[in-house]
Amino acid sequence: MLTNWFTFLLYKFLKECAGEPLFMLYCAIKQQMEKGPIDAITGEARYSLSEDKLIRQQIDYKTLTLNCVNPENENAPEVPVKGLNCDTVTQVKEKLLDAVYKGVPYSQRPKAGDMDLEWRQGRMARIILQDEDVTTKIDNDWKRLNTLAHYQVTDGSSVALVPKQTSAYNISNSSTFTKSLSRYESMLRTASSPDSLRSRTPMITPDLESGTKLWHLVKNHDHLDQREGDRGSKMVSEIYLTRLLATKGTLQKFVDDLFETIFSTAHRGSALPLAIKYMFDFLDEQADKHQIHDSDVRHTWKSNCLPLRFWVNVIKNPQFVFDIHKNSITDACLSVVAQTFMDSCSTSEHKLGKDSPSNKLLYAKDIPNYKSWVERYYADIAKMPAISDQDMSAYLAEQSRLHLSQFNSMSALHEIYSYIAKYKDEILVALEKDEQARRQRLRSKLEQVVDTMALSS
Repeated sequence: MLTNWFTFLLYKFLKECAGEPLFMLYCAIKQQMEKGPIDAITGEARYSLSEDKLIRQQIDYKTLTLNCVNPENENAPEVPVKGLNCDTVTQVKEKLLDAVYKGVPYSQRPKAGDMDLEWRQGRMARIILQDEDVTTKIDNDWKRLNTLAHYQVTDGSSVALVPKQTSAYNISNSSTFTKSLSRYESMLRTASSPDSLRSRTPMITPDLESGTKLWHLVKNHDHLDQREGDRGSKMVSEIYLTRLLATKGTLQKFVDDLFETIFSTAHRGSALPLAIKYMFDFLDEQADKHQIHDSDVRHTWKSNCLPLRFWVNVIKNPQFVFDIHKNSITDACLSVVAQTFMDSCSTSEHKLGKDSPSNKLLYAKDIPNYKSWVERYYADIAKMPAISDQDMSAYLAEQSRLHLSQFNSMSALHEIYSYIAKYKDEILVALEKDEQARRQRLRSKLEQVVDTMALSS
């Protein structure tokens, strides 16, 4: 209930203030991850904040510029798009869609699975590229997804996104196809049965139809009962921790901007939302009432109330706020940022050692600074003038008026009643003990509501 209360009342602050640095962080992570190889099967990446999602093997790759025909207007100038020669066809399609439909909400864009990637060579030669087709390399029980390098797509090539065709492999019957394919004719293999395009969500399951396992950049030996000694190409921890730190440095400004915005009482002209001041004062009143003078307890209450209950969820899941797509590597990086945010709200000291998780080591030098921001934020709020009940009531009424047509009030009332019915006895006792509740005869009024609901049911 508290989470929903904050979600409703912090909407304006999120939209006008905190939303921008959150979106910028998401974009920065996505852009940085896509500068290097991302394994379409395991979800591991060359650039990462998460050790669990870091490609430890050395992957050779080149950056290519593809000139994409505008699918909305073929006569418009082609859109230059950066890609990697180790990208799968689906990864290329996603990058092209990001560039061509920049600024368009994700839910309103065509999806990669609904489009074919067409490689254009001159006016007539057009080849449909796919993750799997008759040219796919198969080695024993391993089938490797096709990449731009597999097709020998060169820098500056012209490509287009076209609606997906219905034939098994969407191979053009034009004579130009055979001519263009001759460069890698030796790769051709006869497929026993057409393979459907698989989802590009990370997976490591075998192809049950053919008994083969898909791979892209790295064969996942963890799932093959291989001895640990067979993984000799893995780099030692110190080496890839350096790579994690390099990625962290690139994203540092965006993390700082977001944390600073959240832990500021006044930022870019936006005043602190009244709901935060009201709730924090309520927690302080309860601490005074119960004679709790330990500052760490008060700090923990406030952290559990707002940062850990509301903000962590928003940081971890920006797709709840924006119409975007969050892939597995972006999710892993946001999880590291969210964990750092949680550590910044903690009052306990984190003792680091050689066995500490890499995400703790990554932000070890930053967390003391972030903690000081949190402490200052709580102290600044405590110093602000208290909000009267009348002002808070007016604020809540105004918020309800602004969103009058967006919510079903009867449904909301029923949800509240379901909660009340579950804890009826405890609530009635609490209302009887509270002086202000007695003055307003709230116990009697609630009993009338319960009786009325019982009759109607």
